[in-house]
Amino acid sequence: MERPYQPDGNPYIALIEFAGMKKPAALATVIEAVGSTPQIAGASAVFSADGIVSGTIGGGAVEAEIEKRARRALASGRSAVRSFDLSGEPSGETDGICGGRQKILIDAHPERSLPVFKKLKTAAHSRRSGVMAALIEKDRGAGGDRIRRFWIPKNFRAAALRHPFLAANRDSIRAAFREAVPSLITRPGVRLYLEPHFPPLRLVIAGAGHVGRAVAHLGGLLRFEVAVIDDRPEYANAARFPEAARILVGDVGRTLRDFPVAQDVYIVIVTRGHRHDEEALRACVGSRAGYIGMIGSGRKVRLLREKFIRRGWCTAEQWSRVHSPIGLPIGSKTVEEIAVSIAAELVRVKRKMGGPS
Repeated sequence: MERPYQPDGNPYIALIEFAGMKKPAALATVIEAVGSTPQIAGASAVFSADGIVSGTIGGGAVEAEIEKRARRALASGRSAVRSFDLSGEPSGETDGICGGRQKILIDAHPERSLPVFKKLKTAAHSRRSGVMAALIEKDRGAGGDRIRRFWIPKNFRAAALRHPFLAANRDSIRAAFREAVPSLITRPGVRLYLEPHFPPLRLVIAGAGHVGRAVAHLGGLLRFEVAVIDDRPEYANAARFPEAARILVGDVGRTLRDFPVAQDVYIVIVTRGHRHDEEALRACVGSRAGYIGMIGSGRKVRLLREKFIRRGWCTAEQWSRVHSPIGLPIGSKTVEEIAVSIAAELVRVKRKMGGPS
């Protein structure tokens, strides 16, 4: 029976909770993806004897096959790296041919890495970056592969890389932080999989009305860390915004001005009126935010641009960074359609910037 759709959190963190139930589980991770594949490197899924528990590696025929092999790994206790060539001919048993190749690591004993997963969880909660390194070596005695994981914080010292193979590849580890994508290093008899982890992007929504509420919901699905700002406590509250990590009630402009804005902060301005939009935009137009978007008609945008530049509130270059009218032009009319257009623009900017996700 197919499980109902639900947005997946981090499968590594899900493993911590699952291990508390004393149930065996296997962890499957895409450690290399070349060409067009169902999922990119870094995608993971947790499998129990009953099926998938958390995450995904793309669904379809590949995931179904990995589920079978995960069950076998649980039964045998042997971990292994499996290769998949997706360039075959289409058939009725597949969801279409992607044309790429994947290497997927099936770990039969992820519970041995719980201390590392807990370090990842702690780093995520404190908004710190790190690389999770998986050293994969042939286990001649037991058969299969032996997997050892390490958590390497950002700005690590070379002396902290206690395993010789990690120390020999410290430049690759630094590159993983810099390039923000997983990588696989292969040598005879050993592989090193490097998976960088960064804090989630922050989505700050100025305005707790209908559009702000819909954008917050989609932002949660897209794994942004959502913050909501409004001066009305009857609108800005946890009951209306269950996805929000922070709800700030106060003057919109002043509160947004005090918010710690960096390049990993995306700001959506959807307040209840022209004056509040203006105050919010004044607070952030000159900031380092990775995205600034403001709702409004073409006429409103032209008038505000002239006013901001004339009064010296921003330069023409700073204004050019503002996405307004906000959202991709998909002909949206309803609140939900407007929120979809905004969420789509957030994704486009995030992918274009190549930021961590």
